[in-house]
Amino acid sequence: MRTLSRIYYVSSVKGREENDGSLERPFASLAAVNQLTLMPGDQVLLERGSVFQGQYLHLSACGTKEAPIQIGAYGEGSLPRIDAMGQGIWYQDYGTELDSPTHTKEGYVSSALLLYDCSYLTVSSLAISNQGKLRGERYDAPHKMNRTGVAVVAQNRGTLRNIRLSDLEIRNVDGNVYDKHMNNGGIYFTCLKPENEAQTGVARYEGVTVEGCFVHRVSRWGIAVGYSYTSREFGKAELEEALFDQYGHKDIRIVNNYVKEAGGDGITVMYALHPLVEHNMADSCAGEMNDRIYRFPEGRGGKVAAGIWPWKCKDALLQYNEVTDTRLNQDGMAWDADSGDGTVYQYNYSRLNEGGCVMFCLEEAVHNTFRYNLSYDDLGGTISPSQNPDAYLAHNTFVKRKGVPFVREHMDGGHFVEEENLIKEIDIPERDGQ
Repeated sequence: MRTLSRIYYVSSVKGREENDGSLERPFASLAAVNQLTLMPGDQVLLERGSVFQGQYLHLSACGTKEAPIQIGAYGEGSLPRIDAMGQGIWYQDYGTELDSPTHTKEGYVSSALLLYDCSYLTVSSLAISNQGKLRGERYDAPHKMNRTGVAVVAQNRGTLRNIRLSDLEIRNVDGNVYDKHMNNGGIYFTCLKPENEAQTGVARYEGVTVEGCFVHRVSRWGIAVGYSYTSREFGKAELEEALFDQYGHKDIRIVNNYVKEAGGDGITVMYALHPLVEHNMADSCAGEMNDRIYRFPEGRGGKVAAGIWPWKCKDALLQYNEVTDTRLNQDGMAWDADSGDGTVYQYNYSRLNEGGCVMFCLEEAVHNTFRYNLSYDDLGGTISPSQNPDAYLAHNTFVKRKGVPFVREHMDGGHFVEEENLIKEIDIPERDGQ
């Protein structure tokens, strides 16, 4: 029985397939790592400057609180890069119908990095891409392969604890724009129905941190944590904490990330109790939520996207974030207090979002507070009450250009209370030649 932790080294430059993974004799490829049985305290380090083309890293391993497993980099130079090129294919199946029949519940997924039923595991300092196009595949193909930079999946080990993703650079992930809740995009956490839930317990997360990651040009989502097969348990407005003790996620932190040019939503936290989303940037998102690219949905719903927002959370706190240049779609705003209970947006900044500043979305979003935020020249209509029962806006500054309505057209009908907000109109001069 092995009692000491190991460090495994991997180098595409110096490694050999027959090596033992030591510093002096590193592995040459990620295939060798995929065959390892990692134990608590083990480390897998990829040499800086290495490029693992057409390769992927798929792990199912658990550390402990005292001895987490670590995946990272060693040496000097550029980050080690995993270019999956459409490899790393696995089958995702939620095992049940989702909260809407328009959402795809199963299919093949290509993931550059897959963490399947992992706990007490840290991944840091890697560059990841997944551009692999199948022969003849169109970017807007109706049944395109689902692709992820980093996919994290909970299924058969109950509550997965202490998963940390930090300082990752994820670029150019050609996912499927139509399959909203498959593992598509930059970073996506999901929970699938266990094979024997009575034995293992509900699949969920407790202790997830996504921090300091740069996500650029991905489809569909930038960062999402984490859609669940238990979604139907959350089908009401007010959500008790006990519901999250059984079915939801706890201690979720999404901090200091930059998402740029996501095809759909920028950053979303889902089914979480007291999640923290702060100091993030979503820039130029929702670029594929239009009739030019989103052309063949075939009954699948979801041609909507916003910047940074929660879904079915309890007391979500979103603060010190920035969203700019979200593209127009049925939503297209910076912030969306969507279905959930007690969402608080505070000290955030938004600018030039084509769908406006904030939406309070429908009847199952309750007890929302939007305070001390700055909206500068958001377009289309500053706020969208959208049949919401009780939105509260206080101490915000809304700087809007003349001609842009405060309430977005066809997105009204809700009830909101407005206190001590500053609403200022400005002229935006036309550029020369316009």
